[in-house]
Amino acid sequence: MKDDGNTLVGKLPPNLLERAVFRHRGATLPEVLVGPGVGEDASLIRWGNAPFLAVSSDPIVGASKGAGKLLVHINANDIACKGGDPLYFVATLIIPAALGVEFVDSVMSEISQACSDIGAAVVGGHTELTSKYDRPVLVGAMIGPTSFCYRATDIVPGDVVIATKHVALEGMSILAHDRPDLLGAILSEEEIAEVRSWASQISVLDEARVLRDIARFMHDPTEGGLFGGLAEICRLCELDVLLDRERVPLSPLTERVRRALGFDAHHMISSGVLVAVAPAEREAEALRRLSESGIPAQTIGRMVPQGAGTYLGDGEELWRIIDLPSPPLNSVHGGAANR
Repeated sequence: MKDDGNTLVGKLPPNLLERAVFRHRGATLPEVLVGPGVGEDASLIRWGNAPFLAVSSDPIVGASKGAGKLLVHINANDIACKGGDPLYFVATLIIPAALGVEFVDSVMSEISQACSDIGAAVVGGHTELTSKYDRPVLVGAMIGPTSFCYRATDIVPGDVVIATKHVALEGMSILAHDRPDLLGAILSEEEIAEVRSWASQISVLDEARVLRDIARFMHDPTEGGLFGGLAEICRLCELDVLLDRERVPLSPLTERVRRALGFDAHHMISSGVLVAVAPAEREAEALRRLSESGIPAQTIGRMVPQGAGTYLGDGEELWRIIDLPSPPLNSVHGGAANR
């Protein structure tokens, strides 16, 4: 690591790795025989008896507060959607030098806490400070065992489509954190705080575990929202989905913001919503299990032959909305007062 005008640049030296990175290890798992350490090129894990290994990797660019937690959950969700248990996490952090080691320590603390919460260990990665980027780039990879082998080609016409929680959950939370000025003309401060709290619902591990022995296929709809996720499933299985739009779960707060800002909530990023395709004969059992686990869910449609389904469209609404100009100050105060 070199000193670039009083700013550290490059791979962190051993003392900083030990202080800001290696002490954040998530859960302690006995099968992790060799974990992160200076001079260790790879971790060593004693493998179990599960027949399959689920592996996923997703990035976050332009990280802000909470990005470490989100990085863990978006990768863990992908493992859960394969019926697996996310156990081993690898994190690569490329951090602008101006943010320094304290930012690294903060992100790693979030990663460690999120991993601990779901029972996963941080087993490796790479960390460096760079002068080439002005925004952080975080890349995660999650690994976990699974006894299930879901293939979209196993989906058949008549299978039901179940959605948990409510659409645009993640996108609305991002707006509440990053653009409260937009929401201030529509929602009260208490309501904005409630929307911010939706970030705690990003994980789908609970519902995936409830449904993994019932589902034919599960999916975590991220970019493109619920409809984008459904379109991806349809593309994989070469079927369509016939939706009952009235049953698509939508928070009243999201509906108010949607009307005011003019966006399609069905196409807003929706991590935290699990989409599960299940045999029709097990629909009641699936919904009963979810209800008993305290997880809100609805059957929103059925799989049908190509050409007989609902038009889903494409696109992601969040990035258009998040760049809208701030409303005039009197509009904000007036909107709040006239609700």
